[in-house]
Amino acid sequence: MTDKRLTTETGAPVLDNQNSKTAGVRGPVLMEDVHLVEKLAHFNRERIPERVVHAKGAGAYGYFEVTNDVTKYTKAKFLSEVGKRTEVFVRFSTVGGEKGSADTERDPRGFAVKLYTEDGNYDIVGNNTPVFFIRDPLKFPDFIHTQKRNPQTNLKDPNAMWDFWSLSPESLHQVIILFSNRGTPKTYRHMHGFSSHTFQWVNAEGEAVWVKYHFKTEQGIQNFRREEAVEMAGKDPDYATRDLFNAIEGGDYPAWKVYVQIMPLEDANTYKFDPFDVTKVWHYKDYPLVPIGRMVLNRNPQNYFAEVEQAAFSPGNIVPGIGFSPDKMLQGRLFAYADAHRYRVGTNYNLLPVNQPHATTAQNYQRDGAMRFDANGGPSVNYEPNSYHGPVQSSAASGYQLPVSGVAAHAPYDRDDHYTQPGDLYRLMPEQEKADLVDNIVQSLKHAERSIQLRQLEHFRRADANLGEAVAKGLGLSTEVNA
Repeated sequence: MTDKRLTTETGAPVLDNQNSKTAGVRGPVLMEDVHLVEKLAHFNRERIPERVVHAKGAGAYGYFEVTNDVTKYTKAKFLSEVGKRTEVFVRFSTVGGEKGSADTERDPRGFAVKLYTEDGNYDIVGNNTPVFFIRDPLKFPDFIHTQKRNPQTNLKDPNAMWDFWSLSPESLHQVIILFSNRGTPKTYRHMHGFSSHTFQWVNAEGEAVWVKYHFKTEQGIQNFRREEAVEMAGKDPDYATRDLFNAIEGGDYPAWKVYVQIMPLEDANTYKFDPFDVTKVWHYKDYPLVPIGRMVLNRNPQNYFAEVEQAAFSPGNIVPGIGFSPDKMLQGRLFAYADAHRYRVGTNYNLLPVNQPHATTAQNYQRDGAMRFDANGGPSVNYEPNSYHGPVQSSAASGYQLPVSGVAAHAPYDRDDHYTQPGDLYRLMPEQEKADLVDNIVQSLKHAERSIQLRQLEHFRRADANLGEAVAKGLGLSTEVNA
């Protein structure tokens, strides 16, 4: 145990560095958690000028088309009628690597969709995995630090990765996915996308449901095995970027069928897993996929920097008919993403063509700031309320409600089953996939210290005894684990 006291940057002692301060167990996260805000704000400013995460990516334009009537669930205008098309911009990315890293690195893939709707831009900012490593935003900067470079050697650090994961058992589900062949997708076209987070849909009567988004590739799933991914990183580190551009340029437009899972509000209190825990999935047999549309990418950007590098997504960009959930990671991202864009691109980043609304016009009283890209409001008034017919608030934005109760405190999640879903996932894998998973884990974990290996092995064992034994055997630790 260390005798060093964790403090804020002003020297105040930190009471809890594991759980964000929420209104009751389910939140939402409170802005008065100054430690969380300081930690996320500092983290967003650690890299200049590339993104601190999702630094390398590729993007394209296209459309989303409604294929099924879901108006009984949401009043969102882009979903208002079958056949309706909405322009989209999508950015795919690796997560942990720098801008010059290889596209085939073992890493989750970002899957961010911007819909240019008539009610403003709606961003679905997800990954190619339905879960994430952690479930509280307070831990995010620490987690990403373990995926970056060692502060002394400037090398990737397996000790740091596995030390953090072995001390954060909620990461196990995502770790199993990452070290399967799904951790090295062949291209951006040949992978699914997920919102991961839970959101709320609200209909015209004010009735709400919980939803999760799923984008299912029509190209089919294709993954590299570890050796193939390593080989391709040497041959063509920009393989996925090149593949996406060339496919669209050649008229082979990639497409995804889009679904949601729908959960009645009241089920959130009785479901066997916390539906707002982003390290968990909702089982399809409990909440089947409901088709809503199809997304097609059919146009490449004309300038990478202007349109892909400066593209800015945030889960906080919603439209009437969409609401948030008490998912703590989502609540943290509502602040962190826009804050990162203001720092990295500038306070007027939403005036850039790729980020500004395409199907409507932004009207507000924000003025000035570095790199103002337009007429800055001209001679119009810059305050509200006013007597000069400026834009006013609208009831069209109403509908989203989230009842809260409880004491403002650093409350942990009240359910800690970190092993059932990872174990179920492993047991569903074909034998070759299981063998590849174990081999991928061993090739990474073998570089960590023995004590870290043993701690992580206990998590694998608790998820599935056969998985734990197979990894232990690969590491030559069977005797120690069974002792």
